[in-house]
Amino acid sequence: MLQIHKNYVFDENQQPIAVQIPIAEFEKIEAILEDCGLAKLMEEVQNEKPLSKDEAIKYYQSLKGDNVAT
Repeated sequence: MLQIHKNYVFDENQQPIAVQIPIAEFEKIEAILEDCGLAKLMEEVQNEKPLSKDEAIKYYQSLKGDNVAT
C-alpha cells in the first residue's frame, strides 16, 4: 500500500483545513486514479465493436479538430 506522508494545515482555531503531501506522492496518487479510470472505461466498452482505421481517424478528428494523416 502507498504510504502517504501528510502535513496538516490548521486555521486560527486549530481546525484542520488542508493537507500537504510531497509532490512525488501526489503524482503516484494521480497515476493510480488515472489507471483506475482507464480500467473502468475499458470495462464499459469491452463488448463494443472496434472502429475501422478510417472510422477511428474520423472520430479522432472530430474530437481534436486536427487533420490526421491517413
